[in-house]
Amino acid sequence: MNGMEKEFTGLINEHKGIVYKVCHLYCHEREDRKDLFQEIVIQLWKAYPNFRKEAKLSTWIYRIALNTALTSLKKEGKNKLSKSISEDDFEIPAIEITENEHLKTLYQAIQQLSEKEKAIIMLYLDEKNYEEITEIVGISKTNVGVKLNRIKQKLSKIINNN
Repeated sequence: MNGMEKEFTGLINEHKGIVYKVCHLYCHEREDRKDLFQEIVIQLWKAYPNFRKEAKLSTWIYRIALNTALTSLKKEGKNKLSKSISEDDFEIPAIEITENEHLKTLYQAIQQLSEKEKAIIMLYLDEKNYEEITEIVGISKTNVGVKLNRIKQKLSKIINNN
């Protein structure tokens, strides 16, 4: 394994939680998640030589992972999430999700959002600031604020109607 391959492998191992989160957000079936994970890693590998380190590494990984997931869904012409998810579907290494009814309700509400809304709220819940969300999603900082407010209102309405 050459130096760049070792560096890339280390990068993937260090930040695989990001890729897992995206895969679990957009794919329900284990095989679909594996396929998407593999596709994201391939896209990261293709883009790695051009990574100029102008953005944070996690921001760059999120951007590629989300774009790959959304492109994959468009290509397939269907949403692979055919049923509601639970916290059990979030098998993210090194991140433990506790048994909590509020968390289950939140995840179920998030699944009712559009693909773009899911991405924005996931980044927000992952404590990304508006600048990072702007860079990853490709919308203005003002638009991030507006969309987050609308998403929060939408989630509140979904949760309160259940």
